Amino acid sequence: MTYCIGVMLEEGMVFASDSRTNAGVDNIAKFCKMTVFERRGDRVIVLLSSGNLAGTQAVISVLNQRCDAGDADVNIGNARTMFDVANLVADAMRDIERRDGEYLAQSDISFNASFIVGGQISGEPLRLFRIYAEGNFIEAGIDTPYLQTGETKYGKPIIDRVITRLTPLAEAAKCVLVSFDSTMRSNLSVGMPIDLICYKRDSFAVQQRRRFDEGDAYFTSLSREWSEGTRQVFRQLPELHW
Repeated sequence: MTYCIGVMLEEGMVFASDSRTNAGVDNIAKFCKMTVFERRGDRVIVLLSSGNLAGTQAVISVLNQRCDAGDADVNIGNARTMFDVANLVADAMRDIERRDGEYLAQSDISFNASFIVGGQISGEPLRLFRIYAEGNFIEAGIDTPYLQTGETKYGKPIIDRVITRLTPLAEAAKCVLVSFDSTMRSNLSVGMPIDLICYKRDSFAVQQRRRFDEGDAYFTSLSREWSEGTRQVFRQLPELHW
């Protein structure tokens, strides 16, 4: 399992993903689930992956190969819109599913890869998509400024209570990290390192990127102070009168 989130704000975008993968309690590993396609001055596109690791890695490899080799008329490097990018990811997913799906089914395994893709291409506003295993997708809007995939339920409440489209970028990043802390406390299948990107609107460059590993001083402090603050607020709640 994994946890990935993309947030779209007036000021910019926040992307975050954990790095834990597992195939049983005795087979846990770490893999980066964040891929960045960047052409400074023109585009920044971030891809977050969830699901079957072999499937997601195959999709990302196909996208990279088509972009690097220029062996497709349209690829992530020259796509005109973020909608076109979402379609390119969906097409790559379907190509891999057609190649591997029959063999996976023989072992009673499904192709369950899914993605969050977002960013900005010059001439367009910020856009954010959630692409399902079947290749169909939805786009974030004003009413829903964030999209999640993977183990989403533990981190969702704090996001819902704090983040709006007008939330400052720095505050949103802090809230996203708290949502990861909450998720990791409740589900062992999500774990560090956490990869985080804050992208400022119209900058067309990744200027703020950080990885939080076990023992990171800031994340440890954030987790401790969030826990202490939550307990303090709880104690201040009105008493129940019977």
